[in-house]
This record gives sequence, C-alpha cells and structure tokens, in this order.
Amino acid sequence: MSQSPPNAIQLQSVGSQGTLATLPRPPDVQNPSSDSWASLSGPPPWGLSCLLALQHILVLASLLCASHLLLLQSLPAGGLSFSPAQLLASSLFACGVSTSLQTWMGSRLPLVQAPSLQFLIPALVLTSQKLPLALRTPGNCEHRARAQASLVLRLCGGPGCHGLELWNTSIREVSGAVVVSGLLQAILGLLGGPGHLFPRCGPLVLAPSLVVAGLSVYREVALLCSTHWGLASLLIVLMVVCSQHLGSCLLPPRHWRPASTSSTHTHILAFRLLSVLIPVACVWIVSALLGLSIIPGELSAPTKAPWFWLPHPAEWDWPLLTPRALAAGISMALAASTSSLGCYALCGQLLRLPSPPPHACSRGLSLEGLGSVLAGLLGSPMGTASSFPNVGTVGLLQAGPRRVAHLVGLFCMALGLSPRLAQLLTTIPLPVLGGVLGVTQAMVLSTGFSSFHLADIDSGRNVFIVGFSIFMALLLPRWFREASVLLKTGWSPLDVLLRSLLTEPIFLAGLLGFLLENTIPGTRLERGLGQGLPPPFTAREAPMPQKSREKADQEYELPFSIQNLCPCIPQPLRCLCPLPQDSGNEERGPSEPGETADLLPDFGDQCPQPSRGQSQ
Repeated sequence: MSQSPPNAIQLQSVGSQGTLATLPRPPDVQNPSSDSWASLSGPPPWGLSCLLALQHILVLASLLCASHLLLLQSLPAGGLSFSPAQLLASSLFACGVSTSLQTWMGSRLPLVQAPSLQFLIPALVLTSQKLPLALRTPGNCEHRARAQASLVLRLCGGPGCHGLELWNTSIREVSGAVVVSGLLQAILGLLGGPGHLFPRCGPLVLAPSLVVAGLSVYREVALLCSTHWGLASLLIVLMVVCSQHLGSCLLPPRHWRPASTSSTHTHILAFRLLSVLIPVACVWIVSALLGLSIIPGELSAPTKAPWFWLPHPAEWDWPLLTPRALAAGISMALAASTSSLGCYALCGQLLRLPSPPPHACSRGLSLEGLGSVLAGLLGSPMGTASSFPNVGTVGLLQAGPRRVAHLVGLFCMALGLSPRLAQLLTTIPLPVLGGVLGVTQAMVLSTGFSSFHLADIDSGRNVFIVGFSIFMALLLPRWFREASVLLKTGWSPLDVLLRSLLTEPIFLAGLLGFLLENTIPGTRLERGLGQGLPPPFTAREAPMPQKSREKADQEYELPFSIQNLCPCIPQPLRCLCPLPQDSGNEERGPSEPGETADLLPDFGDQCPQPSRGQSQ
C-alpha cells in the first residue's frame, strides 16, 4: 500500500494512538476526505455527491439481488404470478423511504437501508416447510377435511406442494413476518430499548458482532463469485488498487471550497472516492465485450416490466399473518435490531463521531421498523435495516456526507416507481455483485478486529469471551444447516422461531457476547471501559468531554422544526428526544470552522493540541 502525502489524512482505526492533529499539513491545502467529505455537515459538490450515491446504489443492488435470488432460486419456472422486477421495485421503494427517514429524523447517520440478510434466514425457514398446516392440526373433523380438499388440490398441485399459488401464499406469509418484525422493532425503539442496551455494549460485545457480521456472508459471496471467478477476481483487484494503491493520487485543484475550511485549493482523491464505480464499470464493460451474460433466471422476467408503477399495499394481496409468520417475525426483529445497533457504532467509528446517544438509537430503530412495515405491506419478502456493506463502503471511500444518503433515498424511490429501470440492476453480472459484497464485508471484518485491542486482550476472561462468542456464532448455524434431523418440538411456530434464531450468526454473537460480558466478573479497565477510551466504548456514566458533547449535539440532534415538537410528545416517548443536557449549550457560542470534521480518534481530553481549547 502506497504511502499518503503529508497533506492526505487517513482514517484511523478507533483507539489508534496517532492523532490527526500531529500530522504535518500545509496551511493552504486541505484533504477533503477528512475535512468535509467524511463529515456529515460538509457535503461535496452535487456532481460528486451523485457519483457517491450511485456507488451506494450498486452495493444496495448487490444485497437486493443476492437476497431475492437466494429466496426465489427454488421457485419453478413461472412460480410467481407477477414480475420479479416489480418485487425488486417494491423493495427499492421501501429502502428509499426508509433511508430518507433514517437520515432526516432517525439516527441522523448516513446509513443506507437495505434488505439485510438477517431477514433472509427466517424467510428461508418459512419457505422450506409445507404451508398447509391446518390439515395437520389434531382433531380435524371429516367435514373440515372435505371442505379443505379443494384447498389441498389448489395449493398442492404437484409433488412437494410447490405450485404457483402455494409459492405466492408463501411469499405473503414471509411478508407478514416482515410486518410483524417491523412492528416489534418500532415498539422496541419507541420504548427506548436500544438506548438502555447500547451503553452496556463494550468492545467485547461489539467487536465479536462485527467480526461475525463480516464472516457470516462468505457463503453467499462465494455463490455469486463462483458464476465466473475471472470477473470476480478482476473486480476485487481493481477495487483494491483504486482504494489502496491509488487512493492517495490527487487530481488538480478545483474551484470549490469546503464549507468547513478556508482553503481555496482542494485536491480530490478520485480513485479512492470512486473505488466502487470505476471497477464495476470496467468489469461490466469487459463482460459485455466478451459476450458474458451472467443473469440469474429467477430475477429475469418473461415479459417486459412497466415503465411506471406505483407501489401500493395489497398489490399482490395482503400479507398473511399466521403463527409461523409471528414466530419468524420475532426472530427477524431480534436479528435486525442486533445488526442495526452494530451498524450505528460502526458508522460512528468510521466517521470519527461520538457514540450515538440513546435517543438517536431509539429513533433509528423505530424508523427502521416503520420501513419494514412499509416493505411488508408492499409485498416485499425482505424488510429494511441498516446495511453493513454500505457502511463498509463508507470506510472504503472514507467519505460519508449526509447529502449522499439523502440522494440514495431519492434515487431508490425513483427506481421503485419504474420496474423497467429497476430491472437494469439485474443485468449487473453476478460475479460483480459478489466481488463488491466481498470487499465491503472485508471492511466490516477489519473494523471488528481493530476494536479488540481496546480491551485487555491478554486477559483470560476476555480471551474466553471473544473466542467463545465468535466460534459458537459460526458453529451453531453450520451445524443446523448440516444436521440430518431438523429441530422438531411438535409445534411448527416454535420450530420456526428456534431454527431462525439459532441460525442467525450476528444475533448469536451479540447475545453471547452481551451475556458473558455482563455476567463474568471483570474490572472496568479489563473490559475496555476505562478512562481515556473513545466514547463508543465507555460506560454510560462516564462523563463526555465538552467537545464530544457539542459534536454529538450537532450531528445527532433532530431538525429544528421537529426539535420544537419535543415538548408536545407524551412522556413515555420522551426517550426519542435529546435530554435537556444533550440538547445543546446556549453558552458555547458558534463552533469553530472545521470543528465538525476533525474529531480525533482519542476524543477530546487526549488531544495534544492545546489550541482546540477542549474541556476536561
């Protein structure tokens, strides 16, 4: 990896001993990746913002195609009564609405909402079992059996009950589970559950979850890449070269000045900022020149999709709510909530922000739940949650302005209104999608590893917690997949719940890490909760430096128009609003130029630069 010039500031892992303030930097040159484009409040130009948003849409397309392909791959030809492009468009529309809400009044982090793979496992559990459960219910009368004979013939027209209407009904049941999960997430957020749990999640809880999040999708990535390893390898090599080897190449100055600096000359790290778009475009062109059309049949429509289509509830009938859908929805909600809390912490690390406060976590999770409810009502088999690959893209590009997330939401809603345009995403070769997911998930994995040193990793207690959490979170799902005899309790909804939860790696890692971390005795310093560590890993009662408090107020507070409505909110929902001491300090005056962009990894009181005037 080439070394950066003195004026190019690299993002460092949280807890690094180096600080940005100690790097030599000429006064007339500023690196946009650290002064504005890695900040939420200093957006790049509109043209570059659109290119950054397009890269996030490519990553989102990888998740969409992978999740829909894995869910629909066992469908027989013509198994759906509607175009897969419309199914894809409904998911895109829900993702766009959820992303816009999340960045506007949710956590306020630039988090792209996508069909998380945590929704896929319960969905596969639901579709892997035969749907008609009424005939297996004890005590069926003879007239009831005769009355349902036509239903059996209609649903089970072929071997294994995989007829057209059975699959449509199965997808309705999955959509019902998505609605249930969204309602549970919204209730959990409105009650302030994330705000109470997040401060108790130290590095020994977060780091194993991030490691497992990075490792848990290797099978899906390998499945996509295996369609053509040559194209996948070419894409990965190009992404590594652009983001790492050529990441420090500066283009000539442009006539644009970041809002957070007084510099009149700004260099653009084009290869790093476009390290997803350039490789994807190159490999896509190579694939077209070679005549390689690697498009899955499950996502291709026999007829052309309409140019304009307004997603609305009950387009393909209402979601089906059954006891099994309720059980699957509970597992979806728990897994997606665990994943989203990890995304909040990961995004805050990469953007050098303080830890998300409790009110931001609660708002974010509740709005994610509303997004999943919308997705389920629109007939989508996947809910929406904060996307790990998109957060990994922020780390890869080292740029995460909020404007880009707003544009992603608008573009997704526009694609959702046109199934014909949404169908263009399925023309991206599968190895390209797999390569993009592989590189972005590697960023998530590396961030998880970089967090281990915040705790005393030489402690026998911590070594056990880390090893046990990661190993069991990867072992149990594999064992259940390979087991010849499935888990059977005699009640199908309970089987669905247990099989779904015990095959969710991120949920298992978070649950095991949380239980062991908070039940095994250990000192605060041993657990990584001592003084001097970054706020994402300090205890809830630890005082936050004044500069970090001001930074959190600026980045996580609600828009002014909504902030004024907080006094009118009922008392049980006050957890969604900043506390009086977090809503800002009227005596602090205006912030320094650039103060919102150069938050140091050691946060405030460890900064060796006295000119910042930080409070102790």
